[in-house]
Amino acid sequence: MNGASREALAAARESLDALTDNTSVDAAKLAEELAAVTALLQREVSLRRVLTDPSQPGEARAELAGRLLRGQVGGETVDLISGMVRSRWSQSRDLVDSVEELANTADLTAAQRSGDLDDVEDELFRFGRIVASDKGLRAALTERSASASAKRQLLHSLLGGKARPATERLITRLVTQPRGRSLEEGLESLSKLAAERRERMVAVVTSAVPLSDRQKQRLGAALAKIYGRPMHLNLDVDPTVLGGIAVRVGDEVINGTISERLEEATRRMAG
Repeated sequence: MNGASREALAAARESLDALTDNTSVDAAKLAEELAAVTALLQREVSLRRVLTDPSQPGEARAELAGRLLRGQVGGETVDLISGMVRSRWSQSRDLVDSVEELANTADLTAAQRSGDLDDVEDELFRFGRIVASDKGLRAALTERSASASAKRQLLHSLLGGKARPATERLITRLVTQPRGRSLEEGLESLSKLAAERRERMVAVVTSAVPLSDRQKQRLGAALAKIYGRPMHLNLDVDPTVLGGIAVRVGDEVINGTISERLEEATRRMAG
């Protein structure tokens, strides 16, 4: 996002945090309503253009949003969206992206309140690994000709009663409303958002064998010291690494596996 949209999103995040700090607000319901607004704005291109038209006063845009949404969603959602359309946006799509982010953040807030946020983070990661290893499942979830209802039913059969409710809601929205993203990109975005919710960074750790609790604690502490922030570990076991571990934090890779050292030795010998 460019400058104006970044500022508008930052203000919207603050408004959502202030709203959900009040435990009387139903964060899961708020997420559902924000997701409905996302779908509306995604579908109605002309509407989102009107709501982000810089030639119109912000208050007029807010009044229009209020008239359209009042009675369809709760007052908290109306207030959030009205505040967002008062702001200036660089592109109309940025508004849709931001409403969607608020919906996902509200669901993660609901998980945080119930003490499930760590589990949701882990389940998002594990689901991504399952999809990566099952081409048939990925095809079924990304098939454009398949109805949203069919995809929703498939996901419920996979996740219902096995994953946290917030996890199922987040993945279902991503699959049924991909908005031009790949499934992998969407899952990675959700994982990052979940980590940010707890002000932690995500490290994807690949090892030949499962790490012990002590090893995980030591690795987490070491990475937190390096990056200056608490670190959430997503753990993956891959016997092909032969030994050691590989750690990816964002775009940075710390590779200490035997296979990597063998490859490096081979490259040096060839050189």
